[in-house]
Amino acid sequence: MSPPSSTQQIPDAPLVPQHVAVIMDGNGRWATARYLPRVTGHVKGVDAVRNVVRACAERGIGYLTLFAFSSENWRRPADEVSTLMRLFSTVLEREVGKMHANGIRVKVVGDLTRFDARLQEQIREAEEKTAANRVLTLTICANYGGRWDILQATNRLLADRPGLASVTEADLAPYLCMAHAPEPDLFIRTGGEQRISNFLLWQLAYTELYFTDTFWPDFDAAALDDAILSYQKRERRFGRTSAQLVEVRKAS
Repeated sequence: MSPPSSTQQIPDAPLVPQHVAVIMDGNGRWATARYLPRVTGHVKGVDAVRNVVRACAERGIGYLTLFAFSSENWRRPADEVSTLMRLFSTVLEREVGKMHANGIRVKVVGDLTRFDARLQEQIREAEEKTAANRVLTLTICANYGGRWDILQATNRLLADRPGLASVTEADLAPYLCMAHAPEPDLFIRTGGEQRISNFLLWQLAYTELYFTDTFWPDFDAAALDDAILSYQKRERRFGRTSAQLVEVRKAS
């Protein structure tokens, strides 16, 4: 069964977000500002991933989703794309065992068919090895796009049910890439840009958005706490009025 939809029912609004989604932006600019090759920023960004994964687990956050490589990132220079693919492979090789030991489940979502056979096998092995872990589910979006996700889900649904006359959210939800996770409570984008860039278009319908100028390599546990504090100051109404929320609090 797919997690509840925020447009079909009123979800819980936990004080600590249970699902945090992040666009890890600014690796290249972090390096350029230091007169370093762009790849140095991506390598440094891996350290930030490690630190944020640990911080989320310590704070009781159950799901962390990272936008690692978008379907549009293939437009970048070929040498940078090649470096990113090698880095992804290296990270899986070195980090999955550590994450498994710490109870972290690894999921990789996106159109993985464009990756080479070795990387696809590494992804499959990482998911299988960590499948039973429940401390934190780390989802890596790679060759992912929100529009692609909705289209692939629709096509798979229609292939399974060719006589379907109309489609409901309940029909489509199990086919979306993030069917294993609740909708994000908090979205974070580092690096100063203020857009969602084709990331989780379906799932971010009622997510609280947080933008920071901090480049991803400098984003640490303290920066995560700042984002959570901002989230905790929001009034999550899900279409209701503030007065209705007051009545709900009184009733509880």
